[in-house]
Amino acid sequence: MILEVLFFIFTTLLLIKVCQRPKNYPPGPRCLPIVGNLFDYKTLYNKLKYHHLVWCSFAKKYGDIVGLKLGQNLIVSITKPDIIRDVLGRPEFSGRPNSFFQKVKTFGKNLGIVFVEGNQWKNQRKFSLHSLRQFGLGRKIMEEQIREECMLLIENFSSQCKKPILMDDAFGIPILNVLWIMIAGKRFDTDDKTIHKLLDLIHSSFRLMDMSGGTVNQLPFLKYIIPELGGYNKIVGALHTMINFLEGIIEDHKRNLKDEPQDLIDSFLQYMALKTDDTFTDEQLLSLCLDLFMAGSETTSNTLSFAMLYMILHPEIQRKVQKEMNDVLGSNKCPTLEDRQNLKYTQAVILEIQRMGNIAPLGIAHKTLKATQLRGYDIPKDTIILTNLYNVHMDPQYWDEPSKFKPERFLSQDGNVMVDEEHFIPFGLGKRRCIGEVLAKANLFLFFTSILYHFSLEMVDGSYPDTEPYDGITLSPKPFLVQFIPRTV
Repeated sequence: MILEVLFFIFTTLLLIKVCQRPKNYPPGPRCLPIVGNLFDYKTLYNKLKYHHLVWCSFAKKYGDIVGLKLGQNLIVSITKPDIIRDVLGRPEFSGRPNSFFQKVKTFGKNLGIVFVEGNQWKNQRKFSLHSLRQFGLGRKIMEEQIREECMLLIENFSSQCKKPILMDDAFGIPILNVLWIMIAGKRFDTDDKTIHKLLDLIHSSFRLMDMSGGTVNQLPFLKYIIPELGGYNKIVGALHTMINFLEGIIEDHKRNLKDEPQDLIDSFLQYMALKTDDTFTDEQLLSLCLDLFMAGSETTSNTLSFAMLYMILHPEIQRKVQKEMNDVLGSNKCPTLEDRQNLKYTQAVILEIQRMGNIAPLGIAHKTLKATQLRGYDIPKDTIILTNLYNVHMDPQYWDEPSKFKPERFLSQDGNVMVDEEHFIPFGLGKRRCIGEVLAKANLFLFFTSILYHFSLEMVDGSYPDTEPYDGITLSPKPFLVQFIPRTV
């Protein structure tokens, strides 16, 4: 009898502790046993359909810093730009959540580059930047590679332009190729069925996940009971397919390794052979390639798809971009990166595409490396931190008519490009700012201007596009038709 009473008291106290919000935690709804605020979250998500809008809704009710408990995870969402800048600049917020899917992707270890921290992240980031620069990043050869992919894409569009072209990952392989030449020394054909399958798997996986971790991460025991919940089986299957593909590429590099490295994989293998740094392993190389492959094929291609969408929705803006290119460059000259500084309206249009597209609406999740304070609130160690970049980019208190496509908002009165980096954060901030920013900006400018230099884009009669994007850890437009009309320049 005494043991039963003690067990009851212990269980009750444990449930109370589990249910309680941490002391002086940021405001949010009351927690339930085990599930925390999952019901609150799911109810709002079923209504709003987008994860970032759920966090916006919580912010309207509870303020700029919101604290929730989703299953086993403490999650704090931040919406105010100055607080986001503060958080992303502080080392104690620079960790990454070790989610279940990250563990599957990296063999249960701290591997890769996107979701790692500490010395592993520092060493691999330093190596990756050095190698990518060695093989083209930020150099003239990078522009040449991008322009080659642009011309191949233009030829592809030209061969199909007698009928409408479906914009359904049209940019995935061309964008991936520019990066993959630096990583693996090769490019893929646009009709490569294996790569199309891999890209489809990546896109579908990104749409099944959310930056707060998802149900399988928040209630991990459910993967044994309902493995289909949260897309568990699909995502694990996609990761295994990706891993098998990359293992083949790495093995091929091992068989053909030369004294002089030809790409990032070669360089990594040479570092491994030196055995001077234990972060250089076969598993780390595979995880690094997987991170770069997934990131390199998703965000920029989605942004360019949004660019095509906004241009058919706003033909008057499209014509102004084309007129600026004609006026500044004259005839028979496709834009180069050197021309970017003189194409100011075009730059403003690209910035507005990034703002409106909101490719990563919640950024990339961070994690507290130790217990800390934020604006008077106590934030426990291992709390997941979400930065609501969607709210930053759509804040009506800063942006005039934020839901309207207005490139002029990025131009000063004298016509110069004007960017407030506190309210425009497409590549993140601080030490964990996107390492592919230089490449992404070059890709966006050259692909966008090359297409509008060669074509006028028109909406297909009777086929108004669905402007509501797919949800997920990134946003992407739903497939839509575009009529490509060749221009005479």
